[in-house]
This record gives sequence, C-alpha cells and structure tokens, in this order.
Amino acid sequence: MLPVRNRLRTGADFSHTVRSGVRQGRRNVVLYAVLSEDAVPSRFGFIVSKAVGNAVTRNLVKRRLREASAEALRDRPAGIDVVVRALPAAASADWASLRSDYASALRGAMRRLTPEPGGGTTHDGGAQPSGGIREDGDGSGE
Repeated sequence: MLPVRNRLRTGADFSHTVRSGVRQGRRNVVLYAVLSEDAVPSRFGFIVSKAVGNAVTRNLVKRRLREASAEALRDRPAGIDVVVRALPAAASADWASLRSDYASALRGAMRRLTPEPGGGTTHDGGAQPSGGIREDGDGSGE
C-alpha cells in the first residue's frame, strides 16, 4: 500500500498532472507524469472507471496498479507526480503484463521529462500541443 504522503488526493492535483504532464499510452494503461520539486515526495493517483469492470475487477486492477507504483516509488522516491488511467483491457490482463505496461509507460514518460545528456530537453514540461497541431508537422493536423 502507498503511504498517504505518496498519494494524489485532490481533484486539482489530478487535473494538473493530466493537463500539464506528458502522456504515455500502452495496451492496459495511460500514464500521465509531471515533474515536481525534488524535495517533494513522489505521488501517484489512479483512475479506474466502470468501463474496466465491476467493483471486484476495478479493485483488483487498482491494487495491482498501487503495487506497481510502490515498486516505482523505490526507484524515484521524490520529484514526480503520476496519474495512471486503467483501460478496459486491464480487466483481463494478468499481473505480469499490467506491471510491464506500467513500467514501460513510466520509463517513456521519464525519458520525455528528464533532460538529455547532451543538454536540452525532450519535452518542455508544459501542456501538450492542442488544436490538432503536431510537433513534427506543419500544423496542418494531417
């Protein structure tokens, strides 16, 4: 179980992480992450909707995601806020594939959030592009 200091508790914290953070999607989860101050403990939040399944299934998925977050917390005890949204496929996923998707998404998010060794960053930490404008394109949205 995650300690209270390592949980996202308020709607404002969830909104900030989802809207300002980077997003990484996998088959079973979508993970949003944003950097916080290095002195602040890392915090994790979970979104498991009724689309995932009945209450028993949703609670099982949440427990598994909490355990995966506890493992991630050992590697990164401070400086990041994470929101994990379980997708309907998570209901039928086994523990190994759910943990693998979670870890893969978190690694991808951390790559985008942390500076590259040669200087510069891979992501500006701000909001995602909107209005159909792609970062690599001419803004046509095609």
